[in-house]
Parts: sequence; C-alpha cells; structure tokens
Amino acid sequence: MTVVPDDRTGAGPAPVAGGDFRRAATMTTVEDMAAGRDDERRVVHQAAPRELPVDVPTGNDLERIIGFHVRRLRLAENLGVAEMAQRIGISKAMLSKIENAQTSCSLNMLAKLATGLDVPVTSLLRGADTRRDAVFTPDGQGATIVGRGTSVGHDYELLGALRGPNKRIEPVLVTLTAESETHPRFQHPGTELLYMLSGDMIYHHAESEYRLRPGDSLLIDGEGVHGPVAMLELPIRFLSVTAYPDGVDG
Repeated sequence: MTVVPDDRTGAGPAPVAGGDFRRAATMTTVEDMAAGRDDERRVVHQAAPRELPVDVPTGNDLERIIGFHVRRLRLAENLGVAEMAQRIGISKAMLSKIENAQTSCSLNMLAKLATGLDVPVTSLLRGADTRRDAVFTPDGQGATIVGRGTSVGHDYELLGALRGPNKRIEPVLVTLTAESETHPRFQHPGTELLYMLSGDMIYHHAESEYRLRPGDSLLIDGEGVHGPVAMLELPIRFLSVTAYPDGVDG
C-alpha cells in the first residue's frame, strides 16, 4: 500500500502561456472583387472560430438559428458567400437565402452544410432548444438523501439535480461526525471529485491512501474501492461530485 506524502511546500507547475489563436484576415483586393468575394473579408485580426462571440438567436425559429450559425462559421473561415457556396455544392443565391433565413433547410441540405463547414449537424441547430435549467440551493437547504454510507453514519445533502439526458452529475455535501464509521469499501461507476471543506481524514483509493485537509481535492476512478480509513479531526465535511457514464444513474 502506498501512502502519498502530504507536501504543502512544493511549488505547483508553472502556468502554461495560452496560445494566440488570432489570425489576420486579408484585405479585399481587385482579384477578390472579380471573383465575387464580398466585403465581409475587410476585417483585420479576425478571431479564429473558437474565439468568435456567439449571440445565438432565441426562440424556435429554426431558419434564423441555422442561418446565424452558417454565416458565423463562414466568416470564421474568412470566406465569401461565393467561395463557401462552391465548397458546399450549392448556388450562391441559395446560401444567401439560408443565411438570411429566407428558406427552410431539408435534412439533406443540413448534412451538406455541415460537411462543407466541417462541423457536426448539431452545431447548426445550437440554440433551438432555449431551455437552460439551473438549480439554486441556499446554505443548509439541500435535500437529505440516502447514500452508500448512510448505514455507517455518513450524512448526505444533495446540492441539486438537473433532469434530462446528459445530466448525470451528482453534487453531494458529505458530513462525518463522531457517530460515523470508517468505510473504505465504496465502489461505483464513473468519476468522483472530493473537495475538503473542514476536518482531517485519511482517504483510501485502490492501493493508495491520501491525507485530506481543508482545500485539498482528490479525483478518483469510482471503480476503485475507496472511502475514509481514519477520521483525524471531526466534524469532517467535503464536497463529493460524481459524474456517471452514459446509461448509469447515481
């Protein structure tokens, strides 16, 4: 069994300087105009795709949403309407109608647009579902739930839950008191993050043990057997956030 030392004096890794994703766009030339490139190319230091500000239209107007994303992605590539239309394999007039929400796109057209823009089809529909839920939990008002360690005195307070697909995050505030028992036998699918808020404990995972004090965190593979093996200072409170894989509920 490996005991990981508690070294609080070592300096962390130096920050990595962020890369500069910006690139300069070419000013429109006579050749550009002759080739049918529009004036939208007259932009210097055009941001790369990931830097472009995105103000997605709201509502359920699919034509406007699709047109917005097609235009945004085309400009990110620094291409005129004629150039992008040729790449996609449609007429310039049709692309202009799509960008201006003057026509509806068939599934076949959406596929052609996505291929030409080199993005998944879902990127062209982003914003169509405008419902974006949030859960606010005031201090001390989370729901008390039964968890894996309830039988050994571990108290669990659920801090929120979102319904729907791809929302398999379980944030729980765990409290250990004098009535709690050590229980290094937890095991479950997914990935779990522990963040210590108060107290002091030794936490076991797989073949290693870690001393956790306020401010410490531990990210573990939930399939590895884990749990507290020694409670050094009570009460112990830590945040446990578990991300479950597809098809698995908490």
